[in-house]
Amino acid sequence: MGRKNLIEGILGEGGIRLDKALADATELSRERIKALLASGHVTLDGRPITNASAKSLEGAQFAIEVPPAAEAEAKPQDIPLNVVFEDAHLIVVDKPAGLVVHPAAGNPDGTLVNALLHHCDGSLSGIGGVARPGIVHRIDKDTSGLLVVAKSDAAHEGLARQFADHSIERTYFAIVNGVPVPQSGVVSGRIGRSAANRKKMAVLDDAAARGKHAVTHYSLLETLPPHAPAASLVECRLETGRTHQVRVHMASIGHALLGDPLYGRANSRIRPVLSRLSFARQALHAATLGFTHPISGETLRFRSEMPSDMRELLAILRCL
Repeated sequence: MGRKNLIEGILGEGGIRLDKALADATELSRERIKALLASGHVTLDGRPITNASAKSLEGAQFAIEVPPAAEAEAKPQDIPLNVVFEDAHLIVVDKPAGLVVHPAAGNPDGTLVNALLHHCDGSLSGIGGVARPGIVHRIDKDTSGLLVVAKSDAAHEGLARQFADHSIERTYFAIVNGVPVPQSGVVSGRIGRSAANRKKMAVLDDAAARGKHAVTHYSLLETLPPHAPAASLVECRLETGRTHQVRVHMASIGHALLGDPLYGRANSRIRPVLSRLSFARQALHAATLGFTHPISGETLRFRSEMPSDMRELLAILRCL
């Protein structure tokens, strides 16, 4: 049984529905907030409250006790894997676009974890819990590329420390709208759940208590087409690893990823190309992954070739 998670804070705007005010002040959805209110897990200024439609009080202190989720145990499934490296402690895989990393609501199976459990015969670190064994970091379902997974708890802990101190090398190829100016730079901003759309992440005000510090370094590799650019191939190096980080940061500077269904719409020159190719995912590939082996101390670095759908998109954009 996991430990309960206590979320505390102070309400902002007063006079709005309590469920909305609490959702805005946390990273929980309104439906989750309603359920927690109904089950008596919320207090306001120290007093229990269950009415989701009650009006919020500006400056009121809230506390939300979130019970541990009851995770469903993932089952082994014979799903093909592109294994780049494997030893007794860890495995590096090249994930195709479209493959979810671990089971969750809406994706109970058919995930990378199900494939790994079959491939490794159940030998994965237990630190991530029964639904996410071995998972140290994630990449989005529709992002392709390199991912390291821990097979032992010692490897999991060692890799987690490297992710925490930002010593992991991670670079991505992204095809974006327009041409960034300047051609290289740093995007820094707290990333958290968007107040306007709970399915999206957003760059938040630096003063906001919500969100997590995120830093992305980008550099222009190629303009597409070279004579009259409508798009660019960009390399992004991550200091941090937040949900949708590259997608959110590039969109925040006006250069959303091509094909991204959440964070941008391609310009009029690009849209016919995406339609012709049926390219309906964010054009993002985790190309480089480097780290110190948590057990042997060996320096490891892996590079993944850009997948065929992104190569085809580049070829057409070069000839616009």
